[in-house]
Amino acid sequence: MSENGRQREHVRVAVIGSGFGGLGAAVRLRREGITDFVVLERSGAVGGTWRDNSYPGCACDVPSHLYSFSFAPNPDWPRTFSGQEHIWAYLEQVADTFGLRPHIRFNSEVTRMRWDADELRWEVDTAAGATLTADVVVSATGPLSDPKVPDIDGIDGFTGKVFHSARWDHDYDLRGKRVAMVGTGASAIQIVPEIQREVAQLTLFQRTPPWVLPRVDRAITGPERWLHGRLPVTAAARRGILWGIRELQVQAFTKRPNELGLVETVAKRHMRRAVKDPALRAKLTPDYRIGCKRILLSNSYYPALTQPNVDVVASGLREVRGNTVVATDGSTAEVDAIIFGTGFRVTDMPIAERVVGADGQTLAETWKGGMKSLRGATAPGFPNWMTIIGPNTGLGNSSMILMIESQLNYLADYMRQLDLLGGRAALAARPSAVAAWNRRVQDRMERTVWSSGGCNSWYLDENGVNTTLWPGTTTEFRNATRRVDLAEYEVQRPPKRDAGPATRKPRGKSKKVEAGA
Repeated sequence: MSENGRQREHVRVAVIGSGFGGLGAAVRLRREGITDFVVLERSGAVGGTWRDNSYPGCACDVPSHLYSFSFAPNPDWPRTFSGQEHIWAYLEQVADTFGLRPHIRFNSEVTRMRWDADELRWEVDTAAGATLTADVVVSATGPLSDPKVPDIDGIDGFTGKVFHSARWDHDYDLRGKRVAMVGTGASAIQIVPEIQREVAQLTLFQRTPPWVLPRVDRAITGPERWLHGRLPVTAAARRGILWGIRELQVQAFTKRPNELGLVETVAKRHMRRAVKDPALRAKLTPDYRIGCKRILLSNSYYPALTQPNVDVVASGLREVRGNTVVATDGSTAEVDAIIFGTGFRVTDMPIAERVVGADGQTLAETWKGGMKSLRGATAPGFPNWMTIIGPNTGLGNSSMILMIESQLNYLADYMRQLDLLGGRAALAARPSAVAAWNRRVQDRMERTVWSSGGCNSWYLDENGVNTTLWPGTTTEFRNATRRVDLAEYEVQRPPKRDAGPATRKPRGKSKKVEAGA
């Protein structure tokens, strides 16, 4: 292949994104002896969502020793729940420790990927103007990478400042300003206590109140860090205990939601200790089972809402009239800035619009009726394409790094299977295998709190189907992704080329060989 007279670069694997998923994939490829790969990163630094989300108070709600790679333990976590800056620094350290930087192409956002069935490879275009080809593409853009901003009438006429929590404007001084905070999710409950102290007035638009539990956070002592550094087995034991507790807890979420009533009692007591006003407590009390939406952790959120410069509007934002924000209930407020803490495009990820498969359809078109994949990794019609943190791989109670590492196991075996097949080959997920896998997942989902808890969460797509979370333990998922089952795939080979042009196969068709043939 050539482009403008030059040989187009070809790599064995192209990894998209340099967050936890992308860096993890890069490390695993190197450990498998694969060094012919690139990591395409749209920004100028690694880190993914932990680079982008730099809003005040940003921190993880999973303990640090569990929210890190098992193959890259960090004995120096400063707190039990680390902040954004420490997690981002950890990812920078992973990139350096494992020698990944020579593989990373910064400022190279992927604009288009097309499957070439004649050559059995992907053509990948980037915003940097380069086009490369790859035998395998690993999409690790992550579901929390593209902000979701609601379409609000009149927002274009607003003369003040508008930004999303994931694109925080650090040059804008909030001191003395009248601010509207839209949303009460995981980001908002961290932002509100931080900015409440400096703004003149804070109006919080709350469509649905979250369940909030105490955040049992503390500094990790010097002796603890010394011990974890000198005796790594102690850090591994700490991680194992944290993992085990969450594995036991998942049964309540996935099989016995009624058992979560005790947790609700703890959350209500937590609220009552901070919020003495019965009217405000009524606004802040959810009417759905805890766990149906993401459970949030904070010791400062409720106290901030009781301050005289905070107004909680139990309604969504309907429209903007000049500098006046209007809630769905008709209440109004004059503001200087609007901050959206409205989450991300999880069930309609933009990357899916840029991937064109074997039949000429984009992944977004294939997923129009809902995201579906085989074991959270591969999709029919998209050979040699794999996603990290794909459909139904999210968690509501534990560390996503556990799920990522399981998918890295699957990636490693996927590459081994391609090597064993020999020559030029591609693996394409069978539609029947994808359908069977998703049937099992959705059957299990019906018993979970996410389906029976009585809420409308970001876990659900526009059809009300939970295409986001995994309805089981991390152990079950690891077992399900330990090996690639070739019976679930079609093995594709390049089409035979005849000497005569009249009999040559049309471009875009490929010969399919049954697995095991």
